[in-house]
Amino acid sequence: MSLDLAAHPLAELFPMLSEQEIRELADDIVTYGQRVPIMLLDGQVLDGRNRLAACRFAEVEPVFAQFEGDDALGFVLSHNLHRRHLSESQRAMVAASIVDWDRGINQATAGSANLPTREAARRLSISERAVIAAKRIREHGADELVAAIRDGRVSVHAGEAISDLALEAQREVLEREERDIVRKAKEIRERKQRLRHTVRLAHMEMVRNGGQATAPKALGKKYPVGMMDPPWQFAVRSEVTGREKSAENHYPTMTTDEIIALLRELDPFTDNAVVACWATNPMLLHGLRVLAELGFTYVHHWVWDKEVAGTGYWGRDRHEILLIGRRGDVAAPLPGTQPETVHRERKGRHSAKPDFYAEQIERLFPGVARLELFSRRARPGWDHWGFEAVDTPSQAEEIMA
Repeated sequence: MSLDLAAHPLAELFPMLSEQEIRELADDIVTYGQRVPIMLLDGQVLDGRNRLAACRFAEVEPVFAQFEGDDALGFVLSHNLHRRHLSESQRAMVAASIVDWDRGINQATAGSANLPTREAARRLSISERAVIAAKRIREHGADELVAAIRDGRVSVHAGEAISDLALEAQREVLEREERDIVRKAKEIRERKQRLRHTVRLAHMEMVRNGGQATAPKALGKKYPVGMMDPPWQFAVRSEVTGREKSAENHYPTMTTDEIIALLRELDPFTDNAVVACWATNPMLLHGLRVLAELGFTYVHHWVWDKEVAGTGYWGRDRHEILLIGRRGDVAAPLPGTQPETVHRERKGRHSAKPDFYAEQIERLFPGVARLELFSRRARPGWDHWGFEAVDTPSQAEEIMA
């Protein structure tokens, strides 16, 4: 068989070995023989480009085999990820190639490579943020920048910042020493961060003012059952990307004192009531304080396992906590009716909570009025209060009725 076989598009997801590594592989093949065959699909090299190059260099007749599976993409990912020591940035470029697939593939044999960002991140064991950065580099980066990241010389986060420059400016930066490249990327990130911060503050002020104008200032009745997702004011700044990871990116936030003052003014609950309050790890004590300040005694908590780990100082958080508090004379659920304390469901859009928890509260406390505070959408069977949940005057009147 000819040694001039073309590489299958899936094989090109991963970078070739260096010339020196090809030579070392050739020496190994000459000494021990070619122990792993070169896998072919549709007359192209699906797996084994480096082995083929080594055989050419050593002038050794290569050993071939035909791929007969139904998931060529999975085959390529599995073999290369176990065989190669690739950095997060290199894996991110592979994931971005899968997401942005634009080449013709025989779908019957190669399988679908049009995977969404989250699935590509999972299969490559990296963060979604890294995949998004790699996608931007593929769209706006110079060929030299893409090659530098694929070869492991530049990180994907530095590359994303550099991709904001004009193509010639990108090439000029890449000619510098490594420490100068990192410094330039940091300068670009900080400049973008300042601009995003200014725009975000203006947007949040607009949302806040609009919400204050439409949200009811008082409730026409009190509720024995409630659930709330306070807009905690908490931010984490990433030293890698320079981004502020804050709820303020998505909606106006409040300090704990402001949340307590607002809830006291609304006074939404009856003397005998039970309320569920969402809290993240960093805001756990704040959630307990809110319950205590409103006269509720903490009695239990439920845990939402989001399946996907996020950020955190002491550990990468993948769960949120739903604190349960009661006030006055409220009986606990009947034995055998209590839900398990941990529910696993993949997270969706920012701050959205699974319907599972509202459904459990409805089941445990049927036939009573229920209120969801700080809600961002209407939930059937619940009254709701929130800046974004009330869209029209008629809705506000319905809540206050």
